[in-house]
Amino acid sequence: MNRYPVWKYAIILVALVVGLLYAVPNVFGEAPAVQVSSGKSSVRIDASTQARVRQALEQAGIQPDAVTLDATGVKARFATDEVQLKAKDAIQKALNTDPNDPGYVVAVNMISLSPRWLSAINAMPMYLGLDLRGGVHFMLQVDMQAALSKKAESLAGDLRTALREKTIRHNGITRNGQSVEVLFGDAAALAAAKAVLAEQFPDLQETDGPAGNGSSDLRLVATIKPEAARRVQEQALKQNMVTLHNRINELGVAEPVIQQQGADRIVVQLPGVQDTAKAKDILGRTATLEVRMVDEGTEARAAELGSAPVPFGDEKFMDRNGQAVVVKKQVILTGENLTDAQPGFDGQSQEPAVHLTLDAKGSRIFRDVTRENVGKRMAILLFEKGKGEVVTAPVIRSEIGGGRVQISGRMTTVEANDTALLLRAGSLAAPMEIIEEYTIGPTLGKDNITKGFHSVAWGFAVICAFMAVYYMLFGLFSGLSLAVNLLLLVAVLSMLQATLTLPGMAAMALALGMAIDSNVLINERVREELRLGASPQAAINAGYERAWGTIFDSNITTLIAGLALLAFGSGPVRGFAVVHCIGILTSMFSAVFFSRGLVNLWYGRQKRLKTVSIGTVWRPGADGAITNKAE
Repeated sequence: MNRYPVWKYAIILVALVVGLLYAVPNVFGEAPAVQVSSGKSSVRIDASTQARVRQALEQAGIQPDAVTLDATGVKARFATDEVQLKAKDAIQKALNTDPNDPGYVVAVNMISLSPRWLSAINAMPMYLGLDLRGGVHFMLQVDMQAALSKKAESLAGDLRTALREKTIRHNGITRNGQSVEVLFGDAAALAAAKAVLAEQFPDLQETDGPAGNGSSDLRLVATIKPEAARRVQEQALKQNMVTLHNRINELGVAEPVIQQQGADRIVVQLPGVQDTAKAKDILGRTATLEVRMVDEGTEARAAELGSAPVPFGDEKFMDRNGQAVVVKKQVILTGENLTDAQPGFDGQSQEPAVHLTLDAKGSRIFRDVTRENVGKRMAILLFEKGKGEVVTAPVIRSEIGGGRVQISGRMTTVEANDTALLLRAGSLAAPMEIIEEYTIGPTLGKDNITKGFHSVAWGFAVICAFMAVYYMLFGLFSGLSLAVNLLLLVAVLSMLQATLTLPGMAAMALALGMAIDSNVLINERVREELRLGASPQAAINAGYERAWGTIFDSNITTLIAGLALLAFGSGPVRGFAVVHCIGILTSMFSAVFFSRGLVNLWYGRQKRLKTVSIGTVWRPGADGAITNKAE
């Protein structure tokens, strides 16, 4: 009656072993470290970087506990925070010889002290939130003037296309800051252009007059209207915030905080993040994609060789081989027309490449441009941290349709993955700069960690003591099942790499109280069956069977409330809801499945069981009085 088959005990054993393996990393703690990662797509982190870090520390007279190399970069671990800060300065000076153009990101970090064999099975400790361990805080400044200039550049290109379609002759279109200037040879062309502006460009307002400087041309100046400029700035800020969300999601950061501050600043807080260097790298790399035509003229060729200035209307950039390429300022396509970017390989050369997918507008523009410029070179530029680089500048062999484009050209697999990540996360509507960056300590102090731990530990101890006194051996079984519940809860949170905050610790304490409630229902049901005269074995069986329905109903209704908090809450509310929901699921396993396994193991094999140790069972006497009997 009260016997488990072997496979049920096997499930319990596997759950205990897995729970122990994934919960124990939280015991080892963390050590201060310095992490070195790539600051540019062209800089590689390898064994030579690890050797340079060791050499820099030796020259500074600093002895690290360990210097390791992994997929995220080089990590040097130290004994104290003071040594960590000294090591950071030494490594920074050794690796970044040019402070204005750093090739490496050197950041302080905290790394787990878990043994390598635990890390090999991805057994990692939970993250701690800003209110417990702290995290990283960034203040990003959005360049709104660049957003308006970019919009004006786009409008200049659209205006050039519109005038060509209407066969309106002009003597040149240039962008001057946030305005577009067009020169005309006669008043009729000027009037026709003004009609086109009024019809197709509602965001522009125009003024006209003589060109001056002794020229007989007429000049039309189109500027962005103030209300349109405000919309551009608002959209730029919103798009950048969405892009940051996407990039942080790519990093797998738990519970990030991204908030607008003022009209042109964004605050990013990464609670409990461990890989601070990679986070700073991804957020700071304002990668945007632009497609432009290469200037094939003789003046441009001379400018590439450095023997002549860059022609008017052109810009000079360097490619990945260090060679200069002169391209036209007119932007054909931007990252706004990009819908997807995936790393892959070139179908012919098998070199690492990035495969791009364009939207409908981008596909149409790209098809038209490639059809009209067969035999000419098209440059694909990637802008990072305000500096442009020509990724590739191939010759257009034929018309390219279908909206699929490939970027390749002497890039590694890691560079292809990083480039695809940045482009896939979304194009920034305006460049951003990190103007403030620091690591936040626990906002409520280290005492909160101690008090939070003590609240859970003392709550657990008092509950176990009460259960042992009131329910005797069954109370000890309940205490053991409560310990398993806590073990599994910590293990699951560690597996999910969840961020533990003070609200999460409160939810953990609440989960203990709710878990023991299930055991109370079971124990009281067993007592009731004994009170009604059932045999001990029958009382145990009936107690678990009949209490299950009540336990299930109460936990499901509470789980629904937790899921509602998870779906509609944010920040600390979500942190509470995650621990709350997981605690309900683990409590149902430990309070019912595990505790009955213990009871069955202890009592199930006794054929002639006369009494059970479940405390005092009160029974009504024959004369109606109340007597007690210890079972």
